[in-house]
Amino acid sequence: MNLLNFPLIICSILATCLLSNCSSQYGKVSFEQSPQIANVSHYDPKEIQRRGSSYSPLNQYSLKKNGALGQIARCSKGYSYDIKCSDFLVGAERQGLLLGAYHYVTPTSNAKIQARRFIARLKDIKITRGLKTREIMLVADIDSKSSVPHMVDFVSEIKRLTGEYPMIYLENGELIRSRLRRATYKQKHILRKCPYWLALYSDTYPGISTPKKLAKASGVWDTWALWQYGGVEWENRRSVSKHYVAGSWRTPRFFGDLNRPLERNGFNGSTSELYSFWNNHSWRW
Repeated sequence: MNLLNFPLIICSILATCLLSNCSSQYGKVSFEQSPQIANVSHYDPKEIQRRGSSYSPLNQYSLKKNGALGQIARCSKGYSYDIKCSDFLVGAERQGLLLGAYHYVTPTSNAKIQARRFIARLKDIKITRGLKTREIMLVADIDSKSSVPHMVDFVSEIKRLTGEYPMIYLENGELIRSRLRRATYKQKHILRKCPYWLALYSDTYPGISTPKKLAKASGVWDTWALWQYGGVEWENRRSVSKHYVAGSWRTPRFFGDLNRPLERNGFNGSTSELYSFWNNHSWRW
């Protein structure tokens, strides 16, 4: 080895290690490489805010054109059903998108009954709308006021009904995190069987500036499957896009050339890993 080059080699190794550690805080891939998934509800599409392409529940060509590989539609909340879910699932299937459906788990209604109604509704949609897609990703969107036993009851009932644990989506809130950290070993063991879908729109949360740190703060998960880096909040009678801009995830305000805000997510891995993940965790309905 040429000793004159030794300092340069050391610096190169240190830089590589630092970059690798930094990158790991944002997942396995950068924003540009991350497969994109949209999530929608009866609040979508949002109002038009600029020139660009549009979409509807039954015509999602623009979502596919702008890079979406999958769509997760809200099916139900508590004991109520989302009126646009069936159209969104039909529209996603027409574009060959990966299908997903979520239930918003309310904290005051029986968790097992909510799970049964969610699954029953999806079965009805599949039959009445003639959906051909063989599998669908199930998601439990947990209200931040929910107790850990309530969460466990819901995901365990989904597992009993379908043979699969759902993905769990959590808002970025300290109340639910503190409850998860105090969960029993058995409760955490069950919840870890559910892939984690996190929501983080900014790097300014104290002590939780990256998705890796947010996962660790849960006290349950060490990593994540989906990252909702782009959310939409209702402010001053207008849909306002909130999106993450830091590190290797400097994300845009809009999704491609869409003319309105959209809640969007990145998968923690490659495109082939996304399809493998969907295949391994979806319900064969």
